[in-house]
Amino acid sequence: MNIAYTFKNFEPSEHLKAYAARRLQKLSRFLPRADNLEISVTMSVDKFRHRVEVQFSGDNVNISAEEQSRDMYACVDAALEKLAAQVKKQAEKIKDKRRGRTAEQEEFVEYLSGQDQPVRKVVERDHFEPKPMHVGEAALQLERRDDVFLVFLNAETEQVNVLYKRNNGNLGLIVPGFK
Repeated sequence: MNIAYTFKNFEPSEHLKAYAARRLQKLSRFLPRADNLEISVTMSVDKFRHRVEVQFSGDNVNISAEEQSRDMYACVDAALEKLAAQVKKQAEKIKDKRRGRTAEQEEFVEYLSGQDQPVRKVVERDHFEPKPMHVGEAALQLERRDDVFLVFLNAETEQVNVLYKRNNGNLGLIVPGFK
């Protein structure tokens, strides 16, 4: 882990460098291959405003945080808290990726498909917003596609309808009957 300090508009302080380095060491345990990591810490003072900007860059890591306040040590703490949150989030993403999980993975429903049949699972889920259209438009769209059904928002009734292809070549329309 290579740390480069830049001081603007005030004298460099060894105590401030050591304080920031000590805090940065705690973050390195969350990062894979922290040895290849380049860290840039820029500290500046403008009248009464103290500002700290920290940037991490390395193997597949490029994050930064900036903080301003009236105290330089408070700025360092706040900036490193922001970085810690980003680093932990990135570490979780890496863990999930290694485990084969996606961000929206969830437990799926198991069901029995019938007697003497094994238990089956619902393994895929799609998110989709039905487009408002008339039944005729939906029929034309379904004819152009290879899909077996089309879910749409009926523009006349403002209800979700399902249009499907029947075995005889005609189309069927499912209209919900909520009471």
